[in-house]
Amino acid sequence: MVAEKKSKKTLESINSRLALVMKSGKYSFGYKQTLKTLRLGKAKLVIIANNTPPLRKSEIEYYAMLAKTGVHHYSGNNIE
Repeated sequence: MVAEKKSKKTLESINSRLALVMKSGKYSFGYKQTLKTLRLGKAKLVIIANNTPPLRKSEIEYYAMLAKTGVHHYSGNNIE
């Protein structure tokens, strides 16, 4: 019960922070745009949705590793 409450609170915190980032307008959305910003070294954090195909996920993680950028695996899907 405690772990469920903590994860729910964490998810709400992430969702509120994502909403704040979306308001600021400083984000890239989509696979191709993400790879482009990673290659240019402009990305600060990459958030990967839960329903991202495994091949794309590993490719994004690889480019993020080369760019020394953080990767967060979001527990929701790309619509949430």
